Amino acid sequence: MDHNRDLRRRRGRKANSVFKRIKVRSDRVRLCVFRSNRFIYAQVIDDRVGRTVAAASSLEKELAAPAEGTTGKVGVAMLVGLTLAERAKKAGIEKVVFDRRHYRYHGRVKALADGARKGGLSF
Repeated sequence: MDHNRDLRRRRGRKANSVFKRIKVRSDRVRLCVFRSNRFIYAQVIDDRVGRTVAAASSLEKELAAPAEGTTGKVGVAMLVGLTLAERAKKAGIEKVVFDRRHYRYHGRVKALADGARKGGLSF
């Protein structure tokens, strides 16, 4: 029980430290990532108006297959990043700030970021 509480506290502190650095760049919208064991979700959020501009997740039927040259969940994360970048560009967004929350920048989180960069977003 105490271990879970400590884990939540540490994750909260880490997420807050990342978010503080992001808030300094309030001139851009935020690309926020959520990663579960099976799926990955990403949203482009405009915090000035509190609105989600674009979103993509691995729950979508057309994004469930991995991208070319990659396998498994990392490939799917790359495809989610590409799709999110395409949708954000349709909405007129080109520059974002990457909010990885408490997740380390490797694996699926890095693949999603690389896919978004490949799709044309800059951060």
